[in-house]
Amino acid sequence: SVSDIELVDIFTRRKATLISRPHHPFPNENLISHGYLGCSPVFPSIAFSLRTLSAFRQAHRTCPRFTIQAQCKTLCHLHSIPYRPYLCTQFSLAFNVYLEVIHRVDNCIRDVLGRNSQDWRLLNECPACFYRLEDEPSLKFDWLVSIDGNNSLKRWDTTVYGKTPREDSRTARSTYWLSNAEVDRFKYEVKAKQVYDWETDPDVASSLFNCVDRWRNAKSDQRKKMFSVFEESGIFIATCRHRFVLLACDMIKSGELAKYPLAIVNRLLAVYGKNGGVAYDIGCAFAKT
Repeated sequence: SVSDIELVDIFTRRKATLISRPHHPFPNENLISHGYLGCSPVFPSIAFSLRTLSAFRQAHRTCPRFTIQAQCKTLCHLHSIPYRPYLCTQFSLAFNVYLEVIHRVDNCIRDVLGRNSQDWRLLNECPACFYRLEDEPSLKFDWLVSIDGNNSLKRWDTTVYGKTPREDSRTARSTYWLSNAEVDRFKYEVKAKQVYDWETDPDVASSLFNCVDRWRNAKSDQRKKMFSVFEESGIFIATCRHRFVLLACDMIKSGELAKYPLAIVNRLLAVYGKNGGVAYDIGCAFAKT
């Protein structure tokens, strides 16, 4: 049995002893059958309800600034107890296990439904864009997407503070994200084929429409402000015309380099084929790559 364990829910907090069933040899098996998840695998002293973990997951998805610390302080206020820093560690451990359980359950469901291929989500993300009806007339473009970068989601490089960077071996398990290795395949594509300056090329800087003068993103890399103090300086995404996010990648210690749209477009071409259209705010310069 699990004896004298603290059970924390959104609106309740109590001590309890849970009697183990014969087919529940481990404490967390007993806890999860009662709707709770412990913060340690063998001897948990505190357990959080699944609905509390689920509520925080959805709150954090809609507002990433709502952190685990904020959630723990909220629970402390609700239960009229003083906040302690170790509560964040306990909640974080339980939440990580909860996310792993959700991930494995989702994988099992996808396997049963036959939706476990790498490109299944891309092919079925937007029914209006990618579903085809019988005898549907052909369009000029089979698919249309918009791509662009954003510099709002930054993360500081710890070496700026003189600290040793912590190694993070985790990789994104979502099919939304392109890996850094896949993006870096196009790192030298522009240097090898493009030897002109986007600002001075007469083909780009035409008198009819000179987007280079209007958009800072199209300026040459030598004149861009580099984001060396950031480990991640933003993200680059692709969306369909109905605003469904298709792909995303991190921008690492740089501005909006050509390798990011090249990697995105390469994946889109591989999945959807060549008969597509891409909207980009510096498309005239990007077409030269």
